[in-house]
Amino acid sequence: MRYLLRQDLLSFGDDFTIKNEAGEPVFQVDGKAFTLVREKLAFEDMQGQELAFIRERIIALTPSYEILRNGEVAAVVKKDLINLFRCGFTVDVPGPDDLEAQGSLLDHEYTFTRGSRTVATVSKRWFSFTDTYGVDIEPGEDPVLILASTVVIDMICHADESKKKKQKIETN
Repeated sequence: MRYLLRQDLLSFGDDFTIKNEAGEPVFQVDGKAFTLVREKLAFEDMQGQELAFIRERIIALTPSYEILRNGEVAAVVKKDLINLFRCGFTVDVPGPDDLEAQGSLLDHEYTFTRGSRTVATVSKRWFSFTDTYGVDIEPGEDPVLILASTVVIDMICHADESKKKKQKIETN
């Protein structure tokens, strides 16, 4: 299934609206739960029911976030240590089903893989809007986990842009 992920440009926090391929809103990410210590986001359905909670991990060698469901860690998304051959992220889930995200992460052109199998593709190529991109998720995969991971990757890769945008809104 294809999803359209768009960052809300006039929001104070890292807010996103996620639509299905028919253009209907199906999920929202509320980044207003911001503290001075770390970032926190609520991943919700359109009725405001929390499906996952994203929080920044304080003690980590590289930028990383936890995705929680029902108070339990469902995954840890972390930027890989410096590697000469690739730039990527690991989505560490309990058990053997870890995901890797690799590609042109800054340009929103990357894939999620499990082992050698592609499970989702993220692409900005089809959209002219600056903060809009498509996420194609293979059948049988967990859309909330993959979409929440995509939001985390966006936050980490574009942290400086997001801070500049917040400062601009605050000063206007």
